[in-house]
Amino acid sequence: MNANLSSRPYTAVLVVPTGIGAAVGGYAGDALPVARAIASVVDTLITHPNVMNGAQLYWPLPNACYVEGYGLDQFAAGRWGLRPVHRNRIGLVLDGAIENDLRWRHLQAADAARATLGLDLTDYVVTDAPLGVELRRADSGATWGTIGQPDSLLRAAEQAIAAGATAIAVVARFPDDIEAEALQDYRQGQGVDPLAGAEAVISHLVVRTLRVPCAHAPALGPLPLDPSISPKSAAEELGHTFLPCVLAGLSRAPGFVVDPGLRPGLRQANPVLWADQVDAIVVPASACGGSALLSLGGRSLAIAVEANTTALAVSPEALGVPAVRVASYLEAVGLLAAHRAGVAPQALTAQVRQIKALTPSGVLPLGG
Repeated sequence: MNANLSSRPYTAVLVVPTGIGAAVGGYAGDALPVARAIASVVDTLITHPNVMNGAQLYWPLPNACYVEGYGLDQFAAGRWGLRPVHRNRIGLVLDGAIENDLRWRHLQAADAARATLGLDLTDYVVTDAPLGVELRRADSGATWGTIGQPDSLLRAAEQAIAAGATAIAVVARFPDDIEAEALQDYRQGQGVDPLAGAEAVISHLVVRTLRVPCAHAPALGPLPLDPSISPKSAAEELGHTFLPCVLAGLSRAPGFVVDPGLRPGLRQANPVLWADQVDAIVVPASACGGSALLSLGGRSLAIAVEANTTALAVSPEALGVPAVRVASYLEAVGLLAAHRAGVAPQALTAQVRQIKALTPSGVLPLGG
């Protein structure tokens, strides 16, 4: 969508936090339809892998910025800018704990992305020690995790960068002994993704330390066939790897600009996107404690979607964040379209309040 010459481009941020059981976006790329709809009514959409990744399914959005969560928080806080790229060269980092057969499945997925999609990858790197991923679950039901060998991950990522990589895809071996009840709930579209919290830890570490785009795909043994799988989780049942969506997303992920000399004053010469160019941010109404919303909520239109329930109970009102509550993402898309068009939302309803006179002590009716 081209911006009107009388206005600047319209930029929106879509956030669905990972590992909190979001009704939309808590499963296998099930927030991707939301991203597609929002991208159609804005000039630039900034979102993160949890929204865009659907295992072997993905959808290219030319006006979307695929930004890892830690990098998105830094961008929203005004500390980092986002520089568009034509193409990234992706470094593939494989956990040393991945078994030989499973490793070959991922290497074949990488070769398929090169031959079929034309993506640019360096040769792959295997970590010099098993990463030791462990999964955790909070009392709220949200998931998180740890890695036992973070230095091994960083060494492998640095080796890929030295070979010319400008973005990093990580495949870590995740435990197969996931709690049976939690896994079954997730596969039925009812629970919290048991892997998501640990995935975020992995990508955050790489982005925070090395300041390059990064996303993660878990390596898991095959699960038994279950004809009752929820459509929301079905994308993860399609094959041996979740890597294709990660490679597609990273291929055009914007670079991070942290040089103070490239702050907003030099935008004319450097097409870098900064936080003060964001017009709106869309979040679940019960998950408003994230850094991106707290940074942007005071100066951009904040839209809180009530239908996207989560395991959390953090409202915008509890944090003092001014937000417009909407019932659904359909309503959010309409509000974004009106906001971009400069149309007051009240004008789209049957009731428009009569204009009143402002006084130092309050508002009086006209002629009062």
